[in-house]
Amino acid sequence: MIIKDVFSDILLGLAVLIVIASAVGVLVMRDAYQKLHFVTPAALIGPALVALALMVQHGVYEMTGESFLALFFMIVAGPFISHATIRAIRVREKGDWRLQRGGQAPAEEKEQ
Repeated sequence: MIIKDVFSDILLGLAVLIVIASAVGVLVMRDAYQKLHFVTPAALIGPALVALALMVQHGVYEMTGESFLALFFMIVAGPFISHATIRAIRVREKGDWRLQRGGQAPAEEKEQ
């Protein structure tokens, strides 16, 4: 067995373990805010390890470049998607995403 095969298998195994651990975390947590924390490793670290395993196995060429480009977009878009998801959850629960003093959502402004 070639060393690059072993190293590639180790990276893929780590990716699988991270995704499984994230799935367990999502199942165990109580609310959507806590669950969202466990989605991030599966969405970012898992694909990064798969892309590294692909690079180790096949070397640097067009397919690995495309994989790292897709990974780059996932890393850039991840925080925005998480923020939008949290805001949508808050709007659904409270009716508004903003807080007033005392932790209350703002009341509708009265027309003058």
